[in-house]
Formats: sequence, C-alpha cells, structure tokens
Amino acid sequence: MINYLWFLLAALFEIAGCYAFWMWLRLDRSAWWIAPGLLSLALFALILTRVEAAFAGRAYAAYGGVYIVASLLWLALIEKTRPMLSDWLGAALCLVGAFIILLGPRFHPT
Repeated sequence: MINYLWFLLAALFEIAGCYAFWMWLRLDRSAWWIAPGLLSLALFALILTRVEAAFAGRAYAAYGGVYIVASLLWLALIEKTRPMLSDWLGAALCLVGAFIILLGPRFHPT
C-alpha cells in the first residue's frame, strides 16, 4: 500500500516540476521558475526509487497509470479545467493496467 503513496508523491513532484517549466516557457513567467522546477523534478526521481519493485522498469510502467490520473487531477484543481469523460475513461484503463503490472501474476512466455 505504501507504493501508492510513493506514486502519488512522485506524480505531484513530477507534474509540479514540469509545470514550472510550462509556466516559464508557455505562460511567459520569470526564468526563476526553473529553480523550483528542477528541485521538484529531482525530488520526483528520488521518491520514485522508494517504490518496492524488483525492477525499475516495472515500477516506472506502473507509475505511468498513476501519473495520468494525477495529471487530470492537476488539470482540475490547479488549472481549473474540467476533464472530459473520455479523459477519465482513458485514465481508468491506464490505472487498471498499472495495477496489473504492479500486482498481477508473473507469467513468462515459454
């Protein structure tokens, strides 16, 4: 269960870090936004290493579904734009995939 907390924190810091660059380059904000953006992205990388998974690639793949849901929540809460039903349906599919990757049985092709 702690993995989900790490995933949520990682998503928060990744999205915040990327959004800082978005603000600088797309919203004409000060270049000073780069500093907290870089710090946030560094924290994202450190936090994601805390996920309990045997392989980094599997942890990153599972994280992708959580990131998508967190991005839509960011859209709604920070950018004040309501996600569409199709956004949520797509995110739900990705989250199901993330659960399968992280918790599913390990079948190996023969």
